[in-house]
Amino acid sequence: MLTVNELATLLRLDRKTVYGEIAAGRIPGIRRFGARRPVYRAHRDTVLTWLAGQYQQARPSRRTR
Repeated sequence: MLTVNELATLLRLDRKTVYGEIAAGRIPGIRRFGARRPVYRAHRDTVLTWLAGQYQQARPSRRTR
């Protein structure tokens, strides 16, 4: 399980940006612990699989003539 700081390092994003992405539901595999002050953890394998999928989707398709 990754902490928000570890996830921010992995994604090369600011910690506040990661919290925003979590709140928007854009990062998969997030678990929330605690009620008063939530602590978030992410499954490393799920995040890595998601990143691989994001990368593939972001690649431009080849044009045919």
